[in-house]
Amino acid sequence: MRENQSTRAVFHKALQKAQESNAARINLIRLALGEIAELDKDAIQRHWDELSKGTLLEYAAVHFRSIHAEAQCMACFKKYHPADGKIHCPHCGSFGAKILSGEEFHFESIETEE
Repeated sequence: MRENQSTRAVFHKALQKAQESNAARINLIRLALGEIAELDKDAIQRHWDELSKGTLLEYAAVHFRSIHAEAQCMACFKKYHPADGKIHCPHCGSFGAKILSGEEFHFESIETEE
């Protein structure tokens, strides 16, 4: 369910940019997806395929760029990469952390054909 709403929002942003470009064809869409975003890339692709039918984006390839996850421990304040998406500080063992990156999902760019 989250994928549907998230994909819809990103799709509309990409469609707006495609329309603004006045391109005859859109070849590639670049999306960014955080490695701990709790969104399924395959579900996003399925929703994208459904949404894009009959639009400028229908035949564009979709490329996902993975965003590296980083957290900061709220006990020892050291930064770390959450192993397997687990928010557990490898330095002090604390479970309290601030997510600095890796939860994002957004439109990045389009590649057009004039």
